[in-house]
Amino acid sequence: MNDERSEPSHKSWLARLSLALVGEPKDRDALMTILRDAQQRELLDTDTLSMMEGVMKAPELQVRDVMLPRAQMVVLEHDWSLERLIAAVVESGHSRFPVIGDSKDNVIGILIVKDLLAHAFDRREDFDLRALLRPAKFIPESKRLNVLLKEFRSNRLHMAIVVDEYGGVAGLITIEDVLEEIVGEIDDEHDAADDSVFIRPQGEAFIIRALTPVEEFNRHFHAELSDERADTIGGLVMMELGRLPKGGETVDLNRFRFQVLRADNRRIHLLEMTLGDPQETPRPAAEPED
Repeated sequence: MNDERSEPSHKSWLARLSLALVGEPKDRDALMTILRDAQQRELLDTDTLSMMEGVMKAPELQVRDVMLPRAQMVVLEHDWSLERLIAAVVESGHSRFPVIGDSKDNVIGILIVKDLLAHAFDRREDFDLRALLRPAKFIPESKRLNVLLKEFRSNRLHMAIVVDEYGGVAGLITIEDVLEEIVGEIDDEHDAADDSVFIRPQGEAFIIRALTPVEEFNRHFHAELSDERADTIGGLVMMELGRLPKGGETVDLNRFRFQVLRADNRRIHLLEMTLGDPQETPRPAAEPED
């Protein structure tokens, strides 16, 4: 009796899957319903479903949603000595670097570290960094991630420079950034609810996402941090140090003290904020009344 009841349900699943293969369903929501149904029936595991959701989400995301902001870019300058270049490469740990001319808006090429290694012990005074550079690919902030991934693969590129509507450098993006956006939800799925929270209290301190806009921070704490040098709190911290900080380092900005809680060799992720004077307690702005 139980077998007879399960048969129509089984046929229903096969019928819906068949429709998907011949061009149905007609929108992503309907397709995701079928895929989630498959996962519940253990035809797909959770990780596979998460990756498929990431793939389907990619066309909806633009480069600006994923890129490393300009303020957090690690760049090399075209006129640096070989010794200074090697020191910067070793400190940052990157494998590719934008190389700039007279400003960050003037990216003249990309340096791949392996191209520099051949000259690591070169003591010639006529060392020319420009001769090692690969052409830089420039893309608009509005480019879709799925289109960019296809371009990365077809052109065998790993990095692109993101420009804004005025032609200025807005940031950079790598193929790893795109792939992590697709498969990263597997690891970060349980944190999805926190992704939209820039600031949250923790005892007498506050946990601050590095990408918190300076304007949002100022509004929340009645602060007056300048956004002329950087758009984000993480960018301000990096600009104050003049380099990408490591975990545990602290930076004082006006009356606020920021400690780096989590960072990798590309960007700052989380900061802990307290007041420089431990006797004081930060007071967030009151929420507007309805």
